Amino acid sequence: MSTHSTSRSVSQEAELSLIRLLDPEVLADPYPLYRELRSAKPVHWDPYLHAWVLTRYVDVQQVLTHFSANRTPSAEQLSALGIDNINPVAEVMVRQMLFRDPPAHTRLRTLAACAFTPARVSALRDHIQEICDRLIDEVSTKGEMDVISDLAAPLPAIVTSELLGVPIEDHQRLKNWSADFAEMLGNFQHNPDHAKKALRAIEEMTEYFKEAISEQRSCPREGLIHSFLSAEVNGDRFTDEEVIANTIVTMVGGLETTTNLIGNGLLTLLRHPEKFAELRGDPTLIPGAVEELLRFESPSQHTARITPEETVIGGQQIRKRDAVIAVMGAANRDPDRFPDPDRLDFRRPDNRHLAFGWGPHFCFGASLARIEGQVAFATMLQRLHAIEMLPQQLEWRTNLGLRGLTALQIKFEANSSRPLEPAA
Repeated sequence: MSTHSTSRSVSQEAELSLIRLLDPEVLADPYPLYRELRSAKPVHWDPYLHAWVLTRYVDVQQVLTHFSANRTPSAEQLSALGIDNINPVAEVMVRQMLFRDPPAHTRLRTLAACAFTPARVSALRDHIQEICDRLIDEVSTKGEMDVISDLAAPLPAIVTSELLGVPIEDHQRLKNWSADFAEMLGNFQHNPDHAKKALRAIEEMTEYFKEAISEQRSCPREGLIHSFLSAEVNGDRFTDEEVIANTIVTMVGGLETTTNLIGNGLLTLLRHPEKFAELRGDPTLIPGAVEELLRFESPSQHTARITPEETVIGGQQIRKRDAVIAVMGAANRDPDRFPDPDRLDFRRPDNRHLAFGWGPHFCFGASLARIEGQVAFATMLQRLHAIEMLPQQLEWRTNLGLRGLTALQIKFEANSSRPLEPAA
């Protein structure tokens, strides 16, 4: 191969690499990159990330269903690599159901299901509405707000605090810890500051939830921590360490996903004023709109798995134990699964997107995130009229796996009436 051909090949590899998400312009709109990957190399070996990158719906679904989630190195492995300073992070992550395979995952998920039932989540809808109204009340007279800091971030943080059974005044601490821990998930770049923040967050959260467990034992109160402590299946129960680890992953998943759903969703509506008007004219479309917004601007863009056995996908031979990155954000725009995928359609039939994952690791808090999203959009549509973006430079969070804005400044005309209830 000539030097020219080699250079061209290297250049093409760089053009198709997910490492390009480190470019703020690509991060602001990753979908052309995803489209090119799906078209040119849907099963692509990324030499910069040392992983296979999969972008078609059928392939991503297969990975999420059958590949191994057990990808967190143990404390012993980290010590052998000379990076034992982040052992506390690994010790928590290896106990979280998100990073375990059956039978360990099945055991943890079964115990957690006793505490996190759909009926319990559904019963929270009226209370979520009260919290959302209170947050809107605080900004309604101003005529403008930052959707992220005034609604999208505090709403799930307050709901989660109450769901866990910890003091509501701690919700900002939980949100800060969540954001710092989430920086360890889905980022490609080596950033020592991220590691330090995540380590500090783990240490502080571990101590916080240890105290919460102690308080629950001496003075039980309704909440997920108490339910985790009480959950029992055939005599099996969570250890305290498992309660802490899975409280953390439930909290982080719920906070980050919902914040991004609300922020990304409102930005999408503002960019599609005709669809915004359609939704305002027919609030019964809100549940379908939330699903379409999840597909169109997925809060969680990609996740990593390990190949359990040597396999062939898309004509590519993938070796056992190779790393695979399943790009849900690309799969959700796959024209072979979603006709006219770049069109926003609140009436889209069979909208089985992958925004919450698929298979055994399907997002544990999906039902709660959906309800919070439905309530938030219904409330804004009813109480905030003539919504417009203020002049601003939109900035996307540097967390490449969890897609969300740092701020979204809007102006509006306030309506004091309470929102109409969307169809469930």
